[in-house]
Amino acid sequence: MKTRKLAGSVLFLIGLLAAWQLLYVAATDWLAWAKPYAVPHPSGVAQSVQALLANGTLFAAVAKSMLRVLTGFAISLVVGVLFGILIIQSEYLSRNLKPLLLGIQTLPSVCWVPFAILWFGLNESSIIFVVVMGSVFSISLAVESGIKEVPPIYIKAAKTMGVTPANMYTKVIFPAALPSFVAGLKQAWSFAWRALMSGEVMSASVGLGYTLMIGRDLADINQVMTVMLVIVLIGIVIDKGIFSSVENYLLKKRGLK
Repeated sequence: MKTRKLAGSVLFLIGLLAAWQLLYVAATDWLAWAKPYAVPHPSGVAQSVQALLANGTLFAAVAKSMLRVLTGFAISLVVGVLFGILIIQSEYLSRNLKPLLLGIQTLPSVCWVPFAILWFGLNESSIIFVVVMGSVFSISLAVESGIKEVPPIYIKAAKTMGVTPANMYTKVIFPAALPSFVAGLKQAWSFAWRALMSGEVMSASVGLGYTLMIGRDLADINQVMTVMLVIVLIGIVIDKGIFSSVENYLLKKRGLK
């Protein structure tokens, strides 16, 4: 069964590459709709990957971007959890602060770039600030939503069994809200990546966003496409390797899957 699934995935990728190459030929040759240098194609992307690996640019960009996004996401996690608990604990904040957070969450991450540059300058802090602002509100809302979805009977039963208020969150509420919280973290991670790209294309010297902009400035559309594919690949690996695995484990442990 696993071999069949793997073969199906390989065939799908081969078909996808074939369709991509066909579209390139149709756009640049048959229809003459675009110039060859303006449309990426599989062999050009392969050459770009080889060149970026050979000079070490790709490894350095991925390492730097991962360091930035992990730092920003860690800060967002701490601040977001505290904000979420404050909202759920206070009816006043829930009524007044939550709508504001929902509104701010809809802002594109690039809106925070001017503030970051003015407040922190063109350095690492400005990029991390953009990442934090892009993901912290999503985490806060995920915490608030996850805690709200905890069945009240769990809390009543815990109180009956003598669980102290100090242990209520760590022993009852957080474990019960964990599946919803992980789903919210997955969304926040995607927001953090988008925010990172917004910050790096504006104020970075090394990173995936900066490498993408170099490709644009050099009119190297294959390098631009290479960076985009690397970002997609990292997103898939993180989602399947971490978030989906944790989510499936929690659901199976609770007999929900």
